[in-house]
Amino acid sequence: MQRSSFGRTIGQTDIVSATDHPHGSCKALLLVATPPLVDPNFDRTVVYMLEHNSDGAVGVVLNRPTDEESPEIVRAWQRHLAPPATMFQGGPVETDALIALARLKAPVDEAWSRVTDDFGSVDLMLDPDQVAEQVLALRVFRGYSGWGAGQLDGELAEGAWMVFPAERGDVFDPNPTGLWRAVVRRQGGKVAWLANAPDDLSAN
Repeated sequence: MQRSSFGRTIGQTDIVSATDHPHGSCKALLLVATPPLVDPNFDRTVVYMLEHNSDGAVGVVLNRPTDEESPEIVRAWQRHLAPPATMFQGGPVETDALIALARLKAPVDEAWSRVTDDFGSVDLMLDPDQVAEQVLALRVFRGYSGWGAGQLDGELAEGAWMVFPAERGDVFDPNPTGLWRAVVRRQGGKVAWLANAPDDLSAN
């Protein structure tokens, strides 16, 4: 299998991904925006990848909670929402669509799409009472992040994203606004330097 690594020089520090990205799937991994990312939709974002194949890629931004009022269909699941119990901005694509990610004690046969192990997406049209005993955590995203065929691979080659393994608690982190720095810091080495970098790197 061919492998490639990517990096970016910020000041005198060479920032290199802690995980050399293989030319394969990023499914179930984290995309961590490499600053400064020009697109404001993804500046300092952490994206959990739900799918990545030859047709394109789909993920949700984990660190953009909103203060908007939840629609009725989400309020029905309110007691299952992981703190902070609010909706998240999953990305700029189809912002009217809702994606619910859940960790379950056991798979649900109906309206369940597994991403990995006990984690996947659940259909919000399902009666919450039918799966109440199975739900360990739930988070709802409005919209998603999408890439066409080969688009994400091009961004990876340009160094726009760092690719890291996802830890079990990342999707349901109770402090989502601090997730970008937390993920970067735990990589150690040169990459961890970014966690302490100012938001505006041009100010230095």
